[in-house]
Amino acid sequence: MTLFLGVDGGGTGCRAVIADHSGRVLGRGYGGPANIASDPDGARQSILAATQEALSVALGTAADARDMAQLRAGLGLAGANAAGATGRLRLALPFLHLRIETDAVAAAKGALGGQDGIVAAMGTGSVFAVQRAGRLRCHGGWGLVLGDEASGAWLGRAALSLALRAEDGFAPMTPLLRHLLDEHGGPSGVVTFAQTARAADFARLSPLIAQGEDPAARQLWAEAVATVDSTLVTLAQPAALPVAFIGGLGPLYAAALPHIPQIAAKGTALDGALLLAQEAE
Repeated sequence: MTLFLGVDGGGTGCRAVIADHSGRVLGRGYGGPANIASDPDGARQSILAATQEALSVALGTAADARDMAQLRAGLGLAGANAAGATGRLRLALPFLHLRIETDAVAAAKGALGGQDGIVAAMGTGSVFAVQRAGRLRCHGGWGLVLGDEASGAWLGRAALSLALRAEDGFAPMTPLLRHLLDEHGGPSGVVTFAQTARAADFARLSPLIAQGEDPAARQLWAEAVATVDSTLVTLAQPAALPVAFIGGLGPLYAAALPHIPQIAAKGTALDGALLLAQEAE
């Protein structure tokens, strides 16, 4: 029996699903962060751990490496747009057939199916995808250093940056900004944190901004909403397209942008990953 593996891996965690040829889900598994550009070894371990858990559910505890080696796999992974990242990962995975795309491609495939539209994937990172007449193109998703505007990580980093500016007297100090400084042990603690923090670490601060009433939180959230709004207006040209908001912050942006034509996602990134598995060579 041919089994299909779909994996959705991002900066926060990794999910795997095993399905049969009819699409019936047989098992699910979970692992740690799976950004193959920033931490390829850790991502590989997360992918294999999630896959093994899903296989054990699907086939029982007797599932072993031979079963894993027979899988047709579709992987939607953060960092897959970095040069050389997918090639290195291919050599390190045991699957019989394999297709690797960015997590944005998997999310867009799952959310839109064959429908024209835009996917705004707003989570730890951010990326947008536009599908017209069956052709899919992704925009953004360049990582926190170069992009990921309005993402959870972007919001967290912006809050810490504003806290330091407030400490220097260049912005009003607010209760939230004071809390962030105190929580990290002062300005030097913020700098120390930032030197080793990953996107997921910054993103943990995002609920304080996206759902907070502090003046600084409202300022940062308004900037983020305006950024998403202008991005979607640009991507919708020349003809308006409906938007599916997905990801942890997706519902909040959907609520903040009621004037944007919206559609519900048809499926998840895991559904999209399973579609990739069916296309794997």
